[in-house]
Amino acid sequence: MAAVRADEILVPRGRPRGTARLSVWLDRERILGPVFVTPALLLLLLLVAYPFVMAVYFSLSNAFIGRPSEFIGIRNFVQLWDSDAFRQTFQNAFVFTGIAVVFKVVLGIVLALLLNEQLWFKRMIRGAVLLPWVIPTALSTLGWWWMFNSLYSVVNWTGIALGVMDPPGPNWLGQRYYAMAAVITVNIWRGLPFFALCILAALVAIPKELYEAAEADGAGANSRFWHITLPLLKPVLAVVVLFSTIFTFSDFNIVYVLTRGGPINSTHLFATLSRVLGIDTGRIGEGAAVSLYLFPLLVFVVWAQLRFVRKQAY
Repeated sequence: MAAVRADEILVPRGRPRGTARLSVWLDRERILGPVFVTPALLLLLLLVAYPFVMAVYFSLSNAFIGRPSEFIGIRNFVQLWDSDAFRQTFQNAFVFTGIAVVFKVVLGIVLALLLNEQLWFKRMIRGAVLLPWVIPTALSTLGWWWMFNSLYSVVNWTGIALGVMDPPGPNWLGQRYYAMAAVITVNIWRGLPFFALCILAALVAIPKELYEAAEADGAGANSRFWHITLPLLKPVLAVVVLFSTIFTFSDFNIVYVLTRGGPINSTHLFATLSRVLGIDTGRIGEGAAVSLYLFPLLVFVVWAQLRFVRKQAY
């Protein structure tokens, strides 16, 4: 068989001309920009906008599993306030979020200041701080469930051994206030690394010259913290508190694994009550209304926090 030379291969005339025309067309910024943005926009529409719009629609309807739904306006939101379980959940959400965020801010600052010092095995300690984030939330919460168990509670065993508790110790997950204390404790443990590492990053960025100048002027450790460290941490703290407030309000895993909202709705949050109403009882409309009840308030909090951060930055 005779060999075919490269210059004898026939090339279709239209393809190079079409490819060149497509290349010139894509080189235009007003064409190329939308081409790159379109996939991200489609993902946002499918994964964020569509579920949100469906949740809003369900919250304004009498949707029930397996039954056609009708638009009823804000009736679900009005009727929810007549429910004792919802009013208890409303109170629980603010107590849970307020106490947990305050403790995470204070403990996060303390932990970040310690990690910023020259410690032995500093890198290993910083890595260990991330453990609550590395372990899946449901799995780590099961460990806490065992520690708070009424029969095998390690917390009670330790307290009794140290003489700070009387046998048999409190029933952590079976009594109202103890149950709330337990879920708040686990939420603080879970969220503390986020605060500590964000604040640590901000601490590292503070110029050392400020501390040296203040120390030369005779400022003590407390004075340097209140007049240098804390003012420079304000923008970072505002952003961290903003994210933590939103995530804590919408927490689900910790409460659902530990108490499932009990005893007698004393630890229900919006997410867990929404799950019970929407999935367990099939009342999708009411469940969606519970999950969106604080949406306007959270939008206002986000706006206020971002405005505060912008003022601090400029």
